[in-house]
Amino acid sequence: MDLGLKDRVFVVTGASRGLGRASAAALVAEGARVVITGRDAAAVEEAAADLGPGAVGLASDNAEPAAAERAVAAAREHFGRFDGVLISVGGPAPGFVADNTDEQWRSAFESVFLGAVRLARTAAAELTEGGVIGFVLSASVHEPITGLTVSNGLRPGLAGFAKSLADELGPRGIRVVGLLPSRIDTDRVRELDALSGDAEAARAASEAAIPLRRYGTPGEFGAVAAFLLSPAASYLTGVMLPVDGGARRGF
Repeated sequence: MDLGLKDRVFVVTGASRGLGRASAAALVAEGARVVITGRDAAAVEEAAADLGPGAVGLASDNAEPAAAERAVAAAREHFGRFDGVLISVGGPAPGFVADNTDEQWRSAFESVFLGAVRLARTAAAELTEGGVIGFVLSASVHEPITGLTVSNGLRPGLAGFAKSLADELGPRGIRVVGLLPSRIDTDRVRELDALSGDAEAARAASEAAIPLRRYGTPGEFGAVAAFLLSPAASYLTGVMLPVDGGARRGF
């Protein structure tokens, strides 16, 4: 199936590793070109080099007010156009209500929430008909995840923002989509499993609760992201798609 991504240009944030990098790789494999961003300059440049000539790295922190405009400008400068953005951010600090500090909440709000809003708002002003804005969120949009209180507080709000944005941009032919990963086998998920004190037991328990009985791979997630961002998904907007092996039982 031709997804229609050849020569389209996307900004993918948080793409030096994990789900962002897997999504960027899937886009490049389909013929798209990407500007990938991340806070660690060396890691971003290494990831861009691995992705090949279809990728350019930009050291950038989503919490910086100018980050969004810089990313879009880089897309136009290097590739001559801008067709969409996939907003992927690192997970906030784990912890329970009594553990997380004001500073952890403030830092997470700046990067996870407000940074994503700025990126989407900037993209919306730059995109034309056929453009797309994607958000990598979390299964916590529907159900809180034990020990991730900050994420539980912020992700559902971003999903609400994305749904509102889809309504506002729909008449202009611009789509807004969300992806809700659960147990995808990334460094972040391995770190969360390790917090239990027995990573292997935590993983086994999680896998037993997933109908497909395994964690997803970053590549599987990336393939779904590439489809949602592509013209092949041209009649999908406002959707929040679980990528979770069937873990979500609700409709």
